[in-house]
Amino acid sequence: MTPTLPRTVRAVDTAQLLDLAQEAAMHGFSQRLPVDWLQENLAAEATHYLFPTLVQHLRHRPEVPLQWRCQQLLTVRTGEQIWGLLDVLPGTFDKISETLDAASKKEIVSRIGQAVTQLSPEEMPRN
Repeated sequence: MTPTLPRTVRAVDTAQLLDLAQEAAMHGFSQRLPVDWLQENLAAEATHYLFPTLVQHLRHRPEVPLQWRCQQLLTVRTGEQIWGLLDVLPGTFDKISETLDAASKKEIVSRIGQAVTQLSPEEMPRN
């Protein structure tokens, strides 16, 4: 049975986000920014946000575990907030503490919808 997608927002610090990105890379999840890009560009003391929006199950790749595709709101070193995607294992997401109230979650989801998208290195134009 597929786990129920939580309708919540979770806050993580930069170290936690890097761990999540590393786990996604280890599993070969497709929706993620490279860990080295995140290390180079994320604000070290920032809080970042994850909002699960889709249950992702790759039937054509049964070796890849079920994941939740999360929209993410990231704060980079310039202070700008950018939007991205990150696939996260359900059990990993469940271990992230619930720290935000309902009003904060609603405001963060609104900000996610207005944030600038960060292209993955593969999508960036070549000079």
